[in-house]
Amino acid sequence: MPQTVVIDCRGHMLGRLASIIAKQLLSGQHIVAVRCEEINISGGMVRQKAKYERFLRKRSVTNPRRGAVKFRAPSRILWRTVRGMVPHKTPRGAAALERLKAFEGVPYPYDKVKRMVVPDALKVLRLQHGHRYCQLGALAASVGWKHKEAVEQLEAKRKAKSAAYYEAKKKLRALRTKAEAQVDAQ
Repeated sequence: MPQTVVIDCRGHMLGRLASIIAKQLLSGQHIVAVRCEEINISGGMVRQKAKYERFLRKRSVTNPRRGAVKFRAPSRILWRTVRGMVPHKTPRGAAALERLKAFEGVPYPYDKVKRMVVPDALKVLRLQHGHRYCQLGALAASVGWKHKEAVEQLEAKRKAKSAAYYEAKKKLRALRTKAEAQVDAQ
């Protein structure tokens, strides 16, 4: 099984990140996207909300209950964006989509794993200074995603836990260097 790449989506642009993920999935890479609620979209919140609400109104004329499934969760919005860039109706494309996992926040097995960034998709490198943007989590919450507060609470707990771990690691490193210096002095 090929190694899984964990991507921290915080601060990335949605379309650029999705295109890079789609290319990697088609080449056989397993990808896990975490913190999808902090992905950025170019354009202001009002414009993006109007666009998404126009998308939500699309339905079948003969039977309005039929039609495309419209996801509200940020991880599923990323998944659907990637799906649009992959030939998902072919066996190759379907297999590629199965290699993608997307999550809000950083769930248990991936909080202890090194997370990567994609420099080609970072907002600070791709969006011109002063241009409007909004976060996918805020957009999702405004169109019906109900778990924004829960994810924020869980992320706050995870960050506090990892900060405590990092402080303990720094103390241990300082003790080791001190002990090594004493051994070298003798």
